[in-house]
Amino acid sequence: MSRFKKEGKQTVPELNMGSMSDIIFMFLFFFMVITTMRESSLFVKITVPAATSVQKLEKKSLVANINVGAPNSKELLKKLGPEPRIQLNDQFAEVSNIIEFVEAEKQVRNEADRNIMTWSLKVDKNVKMGIVTDIKQELRKASAFKVNYSTSKQAPERK
Repeated sequence: MSRFKKEGKQTVPELNMGSMSDIIFMFLFFFMVITTMRESSLFVKITVPAATSVQKLEKKSLVANINVGAPNSKELLKKLGPEPRIQLNDQFAEVSNIIEFVEAEKQVRNEADRNIMTWSLKVDKNVKMGIVTDIKQELRKASAFKVNYSTSKQAPERK
């Protein structure tokens, strides 16, 4: 009675996977562009002190970090002891190595940017001020006068 006859079974059309590789590569390039790599591993434990007035740095690419604190792993504590250590990039250093560090960091930068570099001191709040003073004296000898102290913003007190 019906003129139209269904022949065979109906199948679901296959998905076109041709553009899937394009989408994957777009995601890959997107994450490669927005990701920043950590320049150095932190070997010292730092709990920065709180401050009431905090100002954000403008150009973070012109900042070199000097970390000061007690070693953060058990192996380093056994090897070096609990006293505060200075970390320059990925290695421990003495105060006398700071001038060499400053010169090496300046050589990596463009010639125009060398005089406007900022030297950021990330110091644990339990470190004595004597080592910080020694670091500042060495920075002065190396003509690195723009010094920044890293802090965390203190929450306002409720009255």
